[in-house]
Amino acid sequence: MAVTTEQIKKLREETQAPVMAIKNALKETGGDEEAAKEILREKALARAEKKQDREATDGMVFSYIHLGGKVGVLLDLRCETDFVARTEDFQKLGRELALQIASMDPERVEDLLEQDYIREPDKKISEVVKEVAGTVGENIKVERFTRYAL
Repeated sequence: MAVTTEQIKKLREETQAPVMAIKNALKETGGDEEAAKEILREKALARAEKKQDREATDGMVFSYIHLGGKVGVLLDLRCETDFVARTEDFQKLGRELALQIASMDPERVEDLLEQDYIREPDKKISEVVKEVAGTVGENIKVERFTRYAL
């Protein structure tokens, strides 16, 4: 089956993967979009694994205050450059992790990374972080967080 521009565009919007990677994944799967997404996800995780040893000294502090003001979170999320810190993918990850911390109350960073992601329980938080790291091409690290509750 021939790979169409519409398929490439759709997967690009869904995965933010490079166009050539999408095209190759679609060719490899004979146009099966779901299988291509899985290949792209695996490749992103592999890229993230390679970058884990790189130093992440930039980033942002994210906050979340739960409705009613009884629970609040401050999260220090690191990456390698300020350019990546300003991307939508990194921003969304920071917001999602702050919400996860508010909801699930992990004690340590290690506990957070081992938790099931509240939006996709079949994924661990560590996988979510690695997926974004693979997408943006930099190491991403949860440095620390604080959760306050009344």
